[in-house]
Amino acid sequence: MDRLSDKRHKHAQRKRRVRKKLQGTAERPRLTVFKSHKNISVQAIDDINGKTVASVSTLEKELADVKRSLEGGKAVGQKIAERLKEAKVKTVIFDRNGYRYHGIVKAVADGARESGLDF
Repeated sequence: MDRLSDKRHKHAQRKRRVRKKLQGTAERPRLTVFKSHKNISVQAIDDINGKTVASVSTLEKELADVKRSLEGGKAVGQKIAERLKEAKVKTVIFDRNGYRYHGIVKAVADGARESGLDF
């Protein structure tokens, strides 16, 4: 296996291992993080009803000046916490989506916690 396919394989393994243990509800949705090479996206998902409660992405006009960085991750985390407060959600289950819990993923979680969201 070459290095890139091995990296993708390990990410897929981590994603399956974490995801099989997590399920979001209407009262406590699953907060999942996705990172592309340029952007960060976060969704709060109610798995029982198959609905997205709230979502935030750096592709939105409000966050157009936010980059894919630690500061950007923190801003996205704060924004998702605001939207979940509007939806009357106080606690979530954090799904790191197979990414290691450091860097941008940790910044998203810290930004959401600082804005009053409980994990």
